[in-house]
Amino acid sequence: MIRYKLINNAEYNLKEREALLKGFEVDRMPAHVLLSTCNRVEMYWGEGCVPEEVVRHLYRVAAGLESSLIGERAIQGQLKQAYLLACEKYQLSSSLHRLFQTAMHTGKRVRTETKIAEGAVSHSQVTVDILKMEKVDLKKKIIAIIGVNKLTEDILKFLASRGATNIFLSNRNVEKAQVLASRYNGTAVNLDNKRSMLQFTDILICATSAPHLIIHPEDIHEDKDMLIFDLAFPRDVSEKVGMFRHVKLFNLEDVESFAKKSLSLRLCEINKAEQIIDEEVAKYYQWQSFAEKMMNR
Repeated sequence: MIRYKLINNAEYNLKEREALLKGFEVDRMPAHVLLSTCNRVEMYWGEGCVPEEVVRHLYRVAAGLESSLIGERAIQGQLKQAYLLACEKYQLSSSLHRLFQTAMHTGKRVRTETKIAEGAVSHSQVTVDILKMEKVDLKKKIIAIIGVNKLTEDILKFLASRGATNIFLSNRNVEKAQVLASRYNGTAVNLDNKRSMLQFTDILICATSAPHLIIHPEDIHEDKDMLIFDLAFPRDVSEKVGMFRHVKLFNLEDVESFAKKSLSLRLCEINKAEQIIDEEVAKYYQWQSFAEKMMNR
């Protein structure tokens, strides 16, 4: 039987999710698909029949209905990446292959046939909206970004389009930072030099995959005015930094809280999305019933 374990999700606050993730050992598990995002860590393993609870849950995840930002698009790519990585590492059961392939199909149907993703927000888009709300003159600010990934690239595109010229991109792998920074007239900085970089930084955006803090109180002068976005899970920036009088710190929970104010259109589309999921769940069990008959011949 296919099983899944929900290690943590948006029902927990940021601190609780970080604590649960630290205590989770992936390497001891059998062949599995591990879906790990800023809001959830889920593992799927086993073979044979798949309980409806598992099918329906994964379909809802793929459709963006289980996301903190309802209808967000990033989960579709994250799910596909998790599945493809598992295919490379393990010999997955035919049931797991079928489950994830149909989940990706369901997510695509929901986004194509409903407006659930219309005006949908991502963490990068919300960061941009907050910058607009703060009325930041990007042309006059020194901006530091730590982390090289799709999220930081989306933010870089926006900053470049708004005339930001003083952009520094830092990453543990400085070669990756150089490649991305060159596309947007930015400057790559070795992460070992972060303190020097932060002395002049007005806006800091962090989104690494590091399992530990990157920015500590001693890295930033407490009298320095700074706007900080910590978009990482686990967090990159110590919460003590947010206590500095001249620092304004937004973490994932703050960003998602801001985003939920613009959900009205997507919420109206949830019923349509759930109808599609019902149809796809029924199709899945038609296939499973047929497969079982063929095996028992």
